[in-house]
Amino acid sequence: MSSEPGLPTLFLSYAHEDQAQAKRIASALQRTGHAVWWDALIEGGTRFARTIDEALARADVIVVLWSRQSVQSDWVCDEAAQGRDRHRLVPLSLDGALPPLGFRQIQAVDVSHWNGRANAQQFTAVRRAIAAALGEEARPLPRVREPAVSRRQLVVGGSAVAVIAAGAAAWETGLLGPESPNSKRIAVLPFKNLSGDASQSYLSDGLTEEIRAALARNDGLEVLAPTSSEAAAGIAGNAQSLARKVGVSYLLEGSVQRVGDVVRVAINLISGRTGFSEWTQRVDRRLDDIFAFESEIARTVSKALSVRIATDDPAPGGTRNVRAYEAYLQGMELFNLAKNEDTDRQSRAHFELALSLDPNFALAHVGLSRILAVLADERSDASELQKLYDAAIAEARRAIAIAPTLARGHLALGYALFAGKLDVRGAQPSYDKAYRYGHGDADVGRFYAYYAASTRRFRDARDAIERALALDPLNALTHFAAGSIAYASRRYADAIPEYRRALELNRDASDVHAEMGDCLMLLGQIEAARAAYAAEDSPVSRLRGQAILEHRAGNDAAARKVFDQLISEAGDAASYQQAEVMAQWGRSDDAFRLLGKARAVGDSGLTYAATDPLLDPIAKDPRFDRFIKAIGFT
Repeated sequence: MSSEPGLPTLFLSYAHEDQAQAKRIASALQRTGHAVWWDALIEGGTRFARTIDEALARADVIVVLWSRQSVQSDWVCDEAAQGRDRHRLVPLSLDGALPPLGFRQIQAVDVSHWNGRANAQQFTAVRRAIAAALGEEARPLPRVREPAVSRRQLVVGGSAVAVIAAGAAAWETGLLGPESPNSKRIAVLPFKNLSGDASQSYLSDGLTEEIRAALARNDGLEVLAPTSSEAAAGIAGNAQSLARKVGVSYLLEGSVQRVGDVVRVAINLISGRTGFSEWTQRVDRRLDDIFAFESEIARTVSKALSVRIATDDPAPGGTRNVRAYEAYLQGMELFNLAKNEDTDRQSRAHFELALSLDPNFALAHVGLSRILAVLADERSDASELQKLYDAAIAEARRAIAIAPTLARGHLALGYALFAGKLDVRGAQPSYDKAYRYGHGDADVGRFYAYYAASTRRFRDARDAIERALALDPLNALTHFAAGSIAYASRRYADAIPEYRRALELNRDASDVHAEMGDCLMLLGQIEAARAAYAAEDSPVSRLRGQAILEHRAGNDAAARKVFDQLISEAGDAASYQQAEVMAQWGRSDDAFRLLGKARAVGDSGLTYAATDPLLDPIAKDPRFDRFIKAIGFT
């Protein structure tokens, strides 16, 4: 383990249960001029014990976080013993727990009431203790402004400055003052296709995404998500202004040129603070070695940013079959296009071709699972629905069997179980593993947040969606998700700015106007709600909202007319939405009858049932609790 000249390396020892507090402390230590090594930098699959031993041996100081959990941990005690024996131990107390015997002669710094600021009295004592262990004076604090408001407040502010801040607090970006040691936010801009053939763009797009995914595996980095990165690429201005607008400290740009099975890739890492190149590389690689190459780029970028990544393993789920890789990339290009049923079925065919060429290509199994779920949800009739979801589940399980730490595989399985089978309990381990292995991926965080909110785990949902907003501030879907989670939490006033931001980013976004109308209606703003519903393009969501609104406004004839239109246009496919209307109209027997019909046809709307505000009028009915439990919610 190497560190920058004059920058001491601290080893952070803690119990797994204290990881959230460890992260706060690690971040503050980095901000105040220390290089921090902690086991969150180790990826799944790494030889864990050996890596920790090496890090301990090279650390200048061992900072141990004593708590009720860590005093019982043999690992923490062993790590603390190394610090004590080398006279380089700095103990901190998280909750006032007494350290184990053998460590009580060294007074622990009490950080149980620390407010998170680097200039707080408790943290000043931590810095002094570290300096004493090193035999030097405490370093002066870097001149960096601390954030005065929460990330949440910045996100919902609505101004351009708020959007920038949504990506990161000012001290994280390093763009509002001198660069700090933890300014490790990076945007991977879309790589340019220099092949002279537009049909080869899938290769440059695919390489961009896989390098972005490889970087996101490193907990020491925050990687801007694909949608926000692509939006950033379209912002006029130089590197410094671009980085400032999207709230990152570094930009990674590149180009791809293919000749046969050889790909020439040029990479350029640019400092957002200075606008100058920090590192460049140009190499020729064969396509059959491309996954190892992506991991190599991720390691090199991490090293250039002084972020330690303790594995040489390539990203999981890849292939060495050139034709299979090409078919997979073409499938993903069509999947992301999401144009119509024809392109979706072409996407499926490409994934199936990839798997015929390499049955152990886990990412292709994930791609096939995802497109099968899309076809089930959006393109199939009732007779095909369960067959497609069964196939999606099977493909996701094959991916996980091949690559157990592949976050996308666990996410695909969780989604197919939850949306397709309404298997709430069965989906939870998959969503939890997806977030564990892929919390650096904004899409994973967004889907996990939806699931957590649907199962009434609102705190987990808020934490996940705020991280997703930080990584993907220019994605309408992320803001829509943030609004939906606030709506499910009955925080209607908080939801509305998120919906408005989603519409600023994508005025054609489906269902956003309708959910905003729901919030306005539930806040008693009838005319504003009426305008929001009228702007909704999705007929089912629009008609459902209008039927409820007109009934609330006392226009029963108009409400009935709209409801009849909903039945005639959507039929049983909108049983869940019809149940929402009946609940709001006070017709509980009809509401339960329609919920039963929705369950019989496998209506994915039922995934919202446990937290749907529109079902609140029947929520206290004993039948509702029985129904919710019957479909797997607790």
